[in-house]
Amino acid sequence: MASREAEEVKVVGLTVSPFVVRVRIALNLKGVKYEFLEEQAGSKSELLIKSNPVYKKMPVLIHEGRPICESMIIVEYVDQVWAGEYASHSILPSLPHDRAVARFWAHYIDDKWLPKLIETMKRGDTEEAQAEAAEETKAGLKLMEEVLEKSSKGKQFFGGDAIGHLDIAFGSFLTWILAAEKISGFKLLQQEQTPLLFAWSQNFCLDVAVKDVMPDVDELVEHAKKIRAWKIQSPAAENN
Repeated sequence: MASREAEEVKVVGLTVSPFVVRVRIALNLKGVKYEFLEEQAGSKSELLIKSNPVYKKMPVLIHEGRPICESMIIVEYVDQVWAGEYASHSILPSLPHDRAVARFWAHYIDDKWLPKLIETMKRGDTEEAQAEAAEETKAGLKLMEEVLEKSSKGKQFFGGDAIGHLDIAFGSFLTWILAAEKISGFKLLQQEQTPLLFAWSQNFCLDVAVKDVMPDVDELVEHAKKIRAWKIQSPAAENN
């Protein structure tokens, strides 16, 4: 145990990034001590570019000097490296079918649902376009309500009694949903429409592995404003 505790673990990223939040939650669940290296919004450090030369994106996990990239790949890496006696439970489901289902919905969140949430926050779009994106975002939330009902088997989380792979993938966006509501004026996650998902969101954000790494909603709103300003000044600017 002593040698494992002495391992060098670093996380490179922004506190406001939901993808970075995923990695920090996974490490917290496993009880892994790590150094958080905060990037500067709107720029990319030499360390980030060196650690992820292909995509030049965060987060990056650096374990014993070796970088691992892409948030959900990192989550799986953390789950496998700090397994057994070093953690209270596995992040990925134990059954192959359940693992495949969790990975499928995690991909859906990033590939299909997240773009609609982002469109909901775009002030430059017409009201009609924003409203349509908001409705599609809410439709995605209703779909995830159904997934939660099936996956949780009556427990608190997608992963059952404890936070798992899909909880991390989806839960990392919870404060961004609230920020999107503030920015757009549309109500998205509502107790009346998705009661199971609403209760899950409360339980998730109160968990000790989560509550200290979830970014503040007002901070996210300000970050979104800065992103819009950067894109107005330079169409080629990249979103952190």
